[in-house]
Amino acid sequence: MSRTKINEPSRLESILRSLTRRQKYAFFLTLDLILVVTALVLTLTVSNLPYGFPPAGVALLVAVPSLTALAGGLSVGLGLPGLALAEFDGSATLRSAILAMMLAFAAFLLTVAVGQSLPFAVYAGFAITLFLLMFLSRVVLLQLVLAIYRRGGRVTRVLIYGAGSTGTQLVRAFRSHKGIDPVAFVDDNPSMQGLTIAGLPVHRPTRVAEIAAQKRIDRVLLAVPSLSPPKQARIARKLQEMGLEVQTLPSFSQLIGTEALIDRLETMKPKMFLGRDEVEAPLMDGLDIYRGKSVLVSGAGGSIGAELCRQLLEGRPRRLVLFEMSEIALFNVGRELRHTAAEFGVELVPVLGSVTDAGQVRQVIDREEVEIILHAAAYKHVALVQANPLVGLSNNVLGTHMLAAAAIEAGIERFILISTDKAVRPRGVMGATKRLAELAVQDLAARVPDGGTILSMVRFGNVLGSSGSVVPIFHDQIRRGGPVTVTHPHVTRYFMTIEEAARLVLRAGSMAEGGEVFLLDMGEPVRIVDLATHAIEAAGYSVQSEENPQGDIAIEYIGLSEGEKLHEELFFDGSERPTAHRKIFRVREDGLSEFEMADILRTLRRAVADGDADLALDLLSRRVAGFGQDRAEPAAPPVIQV
Repeated sequence: MSRTKINEPSRLESILRSLTRRQKYAFFLTLDLILVVTALVLTLTVSNLPYGFPPAGVALLVAVPSLTALAGGLSVGLGLPGLALAEFDGSATLRSAILAMMLAFAAFLLTVAVGQSLPFAVYAGFAITLFLLMFLSRVVLLQLVLAIYRRGGRVTRVLIYGAGSTGTQLVRAFRSHKGIDPVAFVDDNPSMQGLTIAGLPVHRPTRVAEIAAQKRIDRVLLAVPSLSPPKQARIARKLQEMGLEVQTLPSFSQLIGTEALIDRLETMKPKMFLGRDEVEAPLMDGLDIYRGKSVLVSGAGGSIGAELCRQLLEGRPRRLVLFEMSEIALFNVGRELRHTAAEFGVELVPVLGSVTDAGQVRQVIDREEVEIILHAAAYKHVALVQANPLVGLSNNVLGTHMLAAAAIEAGIERFILISTDKAVRPRGVMGATKRLAELAVQDLAARVPDGGTILSMVRFGNVLGSSGSVVPIFHDQIRRGGPVTVTHPHVTRYFMTIEEAARLVLRAGSMAEGGEVFLLDMGEPVRIVDLATHAIEAAGYSVQSEENPQGDIAIEYIGLSEGEKLHEELFFDGSERPTAHRKIFRVREDGLSEFEMADILRTLRRAVADGDADLALDLLSRRVAGFGQDRAEPAAPPVIQV
């Protein structure tokens, strides 16, 4: 909490604030004229005048009218009365020196004109005395005015972290600021600690809390632009943990515009971390089946759903139904796609709803004459679904079954379920829900008569750049100064970009025959620690380690979470088959019997209705291969060979 002092304005402050610019101008002009007379009196009084020179009083009677009149004109011409006290810097000082020298020269001419002469030292003494009086008067007045303002106004007491050139320049700037009072320096350099720089003591960083309490510090200013942003972020976080307000001074290059005042991480692109070439399928080859059709995308506001909609517009469907349960997500994707849809002649229909609402789903399918469904709606975050199993099962399993059943009932052409590699021998609840969703779709597909709805699945790896994926998480951790957290030094994952994921879904939709799972060749799985290292280096920083203790960002291992595996798998038995696209594979896997699937769905509905998480988890343990088992991890994850 800020301890900024706020007092009632004093009478002197009220008077100062009431002065107009014209009044201030007149005051400083009068002051300069008084100082000219004062300098002249002092010079003639202390100087040893030559024999025969008129007495000082007589000389003053002659000189004062002429010199004050000339001084007034020169002062106005040089603009001295119009300068604010805080602006009395190098340029104003030079103007004062010019005024003093010109008046000294005028005094010399006046002396010659009356037939007298004085030593050069007298004229020099007059110039120096006048200059010093003008300079010191401004300095004293500035301090008096600041003292009055600080006594009656808002004063922020600041501690400056960094006693180098930036910090000292900052102190000099604050000296003339009525609302900021620099109190002390803090610096990591032992050679500076204990010194007094720019009039302020330099302390050790370990004393920050003590100094903040003793000196009633309101704010800490980080004046160390030479440090990398992650190191500055770590210092700032420690200071904030002490309850202090922290501000960072931008570097000189940022201030003058040669370096943008934006996060350096903005240039990081997810495809940088694939470790392989991005699969760029020619989209138009797979978009013919969507042309002129009414297509519904569930979860249209999510990362995958929104990208599906973007690419679908290229296929010129007749109508695109955006089905989404999040109001803000639906608003954002609708606003983004509105103009493109209008340009391509596609009717855009945003629908706010849930796939678990059977009545609404059937109504939307019937009203919008839906012909193809791309089902991307799902709860996908491992830790959240692990902590909320019933909600995950209701949405991911029962919602999928209900939507697929409604699609068959309405006689639509195609239904594509978007699944995940976490569904293969899942360790946690999220993967188990996706596996049951796959089994539910397989069961329905097996019972569809010839010529009926084609139901298929697409199994993804981790999608780079999607919400909750490692790239935005690493991005945020690097921006805050680290550490970058990794669950285990050996953990690996398959990765694909959002664009690849959407292309895979759309191409699979065109190749689907019913009941199969489509996979993308994602190359070798990537070690997450290598991804973290790449992310740090791509941001322009170095990894802090035992070999490099002065690095910018540390990598910290936090252990596998409940439900996580060291290595993911893409399929169960290696029965993958090629398709028309060399990077897309088709897998047919054994499913459950109609009786077994019906029993699973019945038990899940009862568990959800009764709020019985134990019943649901017991069902997963019995029916989903691999769930909850502490079996040994595979030595190396299977890789699709081309």
